[in-house]
Amino acid sequence: MSTEVPDVIERVYFIGIAGIGMSALARYFRSLGVSVSGYDIDRSSVAKSLEEEGIVVHYAEEESILPEAPDLVVYTPAIPDTHKGLQHYRNIGVPVMKRSQILGWISSRHKCIAVAGTHGKTTTSAMITWVMRNCGVNATAFLGGLAPDLGGNFVQGDSEWLIAEADEYDRSFHTLSPAIAVATAMDADHLDVYGNYEEMVESYIGFLQKVHQGGTIILHEEVKKRLGQKVLDGFMDRDIKVITYGIDSGDYRISELRREGKGVRFVLRGIDGVRRVVVIGMPGLHNALNATVALAICDVLRLELPIAIRALAKFSGIKRRFEVVYADERHTIIDDYAHHPEELSAAISAARLQYPGKSLPAGRAGITGVFQPHLYSRTRDFYREFAKSLDALDTCILVELYPARELPIEGVSSKLIFDQIKNRKKHLTTKKQLISLLVSLNPEILLLLGAGDLDRMVPEMIERLKVL
Repeated sequence: MSTEVPDVIERVYFIGIAGIGMSALARYFRSLGVSVSGYDIDRSSVAKSLEEEGIVVHYAEEESILPEAPDLVVYTPAIPDTHKGLQHYRNIGVPVMKRSQILGWISSRHKCIAVAGTHGKTTTSAMITWVMRNCGVNATAFLGGLAPDLGGNFVQGDSEWLIAEADEYDRSFHTLSPAIAVATAMDADHLDVYGNYEEMVESYIGFLQKVHQGGTIILHEEVKKRLGQKVLDGFMDRDIKVITYGIDSGDYRISELRREGKGVRFVLRGIDGVRRVVVIGMPGLHNALNATVALAICDVLRLELPIAIRALAKFSGIKRRFEVVYADERHTIIDDYAHHPEELSAAISAARLQYPGKSLPAGRAGITGVFQPHLYSRTRDFYREFAKSLDALDTCILVELYPARELPIEGVSSKLIFDQIKNRKKHLTTKKQLISLLVSLNPEILLLLGAGDLDRMVPEMIERLKVL
């Protein structure tokens, strides 16, 4: 079985094609005129959009419907080794490669900006792409979410620059070799892969060491502290510039954060010490920090900061990242992909900032969150931390967890989190019973939290709540 990318690629087959990272790669090859087809487990909205773009997608594993001999097969780690298509192509000697290997191969042909971090990768990558393009640099980008302003999760560019999310899962980001690397956060996650937090940190260090000599690393101040001086000295020995950012500290520092319209306003001071007022259309301190990274990169590339700041004010955000999917005089429904305790805290904090005075109005459920835990292993590792984050809600609802790529772990369920929540206004329910519960609670501000499939229930939620 070959693991080298063929010199000539005319036909590519994707196993797990409707995943957000996989669909971006499928669109990339399609943009090159390559024949693209693939498999996925169900006909999701992403799968439907690929079909509408002329990509053939099927939803069964039968060998008889597989393309005869594609030049390359790409798969996601979410696909088990027992998948019939994966086994078939390995057996007949077709080059079969992971998504991360292909992204690494593509990025090696560009100047790469790689954005890593436990949270913030997608929004930060999209903001960087948006401001660079507004400043005249049409970068290619592979995003981990759908950015309406950029046309989706793949952005075709004509410059030497490429922006890619650097995914720490399965050590995927080690395939990248960036000119500029970002680390937005380094909180414990994917311990099913790493075993412990220290191993995860070592993996981040390995990623940052991939930066080209003479390149740039941009770190949140907390990440810098966790890396330690010895690691930072190693970067400087290779003539790599290290830039930091944070709240009231770092080379780029933000202060005076407050709500402004649908987003926030803050003051940014960069390396030059100049005080600049920045307004973004996305709420929350975490998004102010994401925007700071985008502006720091503009500075590194010597692009016009005033143009970049004006562009950020027009950026509308990412699907499922604090996305207001419905609002009327009595109800607001927000869909957020938060699936880590720190992400939950950020989303709930953003809701508090954006909707002040909405805590427990008479006869209502206040700021209500529905959380669908993502992965058995993550629930096992962080159930106490999840509960602590969810205690910041006025009313908390948990539904059964979303297993994604995992098999059940004995004793691990949403109830593990539920039992740790101190808030007495808590509910444990099923997705089948969820909407009836929401009708009885009649929440004014409703947060849908998690990386699972709650978004598929939004149309019915709207229909049932808007008549109350």
